Amino acid sequence: MSQKTQDIIAETEKLLISTYTSQPVVLSHGEGVYAYDTDGKKYLDFAAGIAVASLGHAPKAVLKTLNEQAAKMMTCQASYATLPKLEASKLLVENGCFDEIFWCNSGTEAVEAALKLARKWAYDTKSKECNEIISFRKSFHGRTYGSASVMEKRHSQPYFAPYLPGIHFAEFNNLESVKALISDKVCAIIVEPVQGEGGIKVAEKAFMQGLRELCDKNNIALIFDEVQAGMGRIGHLFAYEYFGVEPDVGTYAKGIGSGFPVGCMMAKKPYCEAFVVGTHGTTYGGNPLATAVAATVVKEMLKPGFFENVRKTGQHFIEGLKKLQRDSNKISDIRGAGLLVGIDTTIDIKKMIRGVQDNGLMTTQAGDATLRMTPPLIATTAHMDECIAILAKTLKDLD
Repeated sequence: MSQKTQDIIAETEKLLISTYTSQPVVLSHGEGVYAYDTDGKKYLDFAAGIAVASLGHAPKAVLKTLNEQAAKMMTCQASYATLPKLEASKLLVENGCFDEIFWCNSGTEAVEAALKLARKWAYDTKSKECNEIISFRKSFHGRTYGSASVMEKRHSQPYFAPYLPGIHFAEFNNLESVKALISDKVCAIIVEPVQGEGGIKVAEKAFMQGLRELCDKNNIALIFDEVQAGMGRIGHLFAYEYFGVEPDVGTYAKGIGSGFPVGCMMAKKPYCEAFVVGTHGTTYGGNPLATAVAATVVKEMLKPGFFENVRKTGQHFIEGLKKLQRDSNKISDIRGAGLLVGIDTTIDIKKMIRGVQDNGLMTTQAGDATLRMTPPLIATTAHMDECIAILAKTLKDLD
């Protein structure tokens, strides 16, 4: 690390509240699947902002949209219709199972909207006491109060209490644990199709189907938090397509903007009707610039072969990792779907992340000790091979 880099990091740390441990790198710019630091070092970026840079860094289509739309109009009140908002909304509704959309700015806002919608729907159609929510252990849904309340992490952060009451936690991929929590007070079940922060744990298709049947039987809203797994990440525009199970409500962000802050909550008509004028809102959500970007990103993803490439590249990656596992006794497990992949090794996770970073690969941690790979969705099989070569070198070098 150069002295210049050390100085920039030290000065930044003095000014920022310490919510993250600083990386020993100062990023400068990116292009495609690569990122560069201020010392000129090149990295294969398999973090991509934690599944955000879906089209890679500086994608031409998004840059063109940003420049053209910013020159026209960046913001206006959410009560106004705009052509970008109409186009983005039509693209998502016409290509999915949902009927209407609420635009916001982030994943945690999308989750907040979904939780409020479910409670309002149950209040209107079931009873005033029907406000409890079932979530899952090891889940992650965001950092605002509602989203934090439906995460098991609340038990290790008592200083933020009181959280929302009426939240219950079941075991992921264990339908019987969900059934044990069902009552006439439960209005919603919220689940990640793939637990991201929980360690890249993919839901079993039978489990997801069981949740759907359980919600149908008990008139409960089924919410899929697809903030990390949706928008092409596991080889389909919507993650629910991978499982063949439709939710009632879905939450989206991250990859939908490919780096630009935008999120949304979508729902089927009976649930949408719970929100009327005054029950929810947003200042920035659905602004012309954000929705223009979202429309561009979705159109790029809907081009022929895009999702097929994600699935093919993801399969190639998994196969390459399994070969590496056979050649190395330091990989204990490999999990994932599409280009959302987790690797467990016998090496300390912090040491592993620093080791691959030193060798030119950017990753993130998921769960207690999982190396998370969320490369741009434009990555090729050659990029997967490059990543595996760096992993092999790092595993050989580290004890």
